[in-house]
Amino acid sequence: MLDTPLTGRIEGPAGPAHTADHAHASPTPIGFWIYLMSDCIIFGCLFATYAVLGYGYAGGPAPHDLFEPGFVAWETALLLFSSITFGIAMLRAEAHDLKGTTLWLIVTGLLGLGFIAMEIYEFNHLIHIGAGPDRSAFLSSFFVLVGTHGLHVTGGLIWLVTLTIQLNWKGLTSANMQRLSTLSMFWHFLDLVWIGVFSFVYLVRLV
Repeated sequence: MLDTPLTGRIEGPAGPAHTADHAHASPTPIGFWIYLMSDCIIFGCLFATYAVLGYGYAGGPAPHDLFEPGFVAWETALLLFSSITFGIAMLRAEAHDLKGTTLWLIVTGLLGLGFIAMEIYEFNHLIHIGAGPDRSAFLSSFFVLVGTHGLHVTGGLIWLVTLTIQLNWKGLTSANMQRLSTLSMFWHFLDLVWIGVFSFVYLVRLV
């Protein structure tokens, strides 16, 4: 018998280089999909909690006493338009237009920042009038659900700023394009979650 070293690889027609390519393949896409699935579970639990506790007013204010449809509509519009501008940024990136990509990412960030500013204003206003998260089960579940989404948007904004700096430092490399695509998925996911929040938390309770 001949002693042959166990290299842990199979050299086919492509040779060792083919194996090296697979060894360096990024696990980002599958890892990020797993993360999004875990986020779906988290938000699903928060929606379920709100469905159970959302009518526990404890003699306090109800949704129609607190929520302003016009204010929430503007808040929603900011986040939905940010999804459109992010889509334009992706198109400019695919066209290898770094300046255009940067411009539309900045617009996206400003819209997201406006959304967060409106949410902070709403929370501060509710607490100021005595409708804080400790007032009733309804308000506790409301603050946790909406606040968790707001924290995700804040994280997305930090990620967006960091990636914009990377793009202008290293350009539209394949690695940066993958990062941009991953952030795009995350941003659109947050928009979908907010549509659920807007419909289930605000719209349904005001009809």
